[in-house]
Amino acid sequence: MKEITAFYLYGCPYCQKAKQAVAELIQEHPAYSNIPIHWYEESEHPELVKTHPYYYAPSMFIGQEKVYEAQPGQTYDEIKGFTKRVFDKAAE
Repeated sequence: MKEITAFYLYGCPYCQKAKQAVAELIQEHPAYSNIPIHWYEESEHPELVKTHPYYYAPSMFIGQEKVYEAQPGQTYDEIKGFTKRVFDKAAE
């Protein structure tokens, strides 16, 4: 199992949807609960953001590889689908 590093912003509706998707996916796939996911609010961790380049939040990385970066206009279902792919890649 690989660790997931996730960046978010307070008040970001896409970030809230991603966190909701994580919770739902863990309920639907209990094995995902074994995958460590570390959430970092980007303004509180600027030194870490510098080592994980992205433009939109939420963004999720495995190691230094960006696996998901939200895009404006994404629906909850799209965010959940991309988040599932992140978990599946971390489980490889």
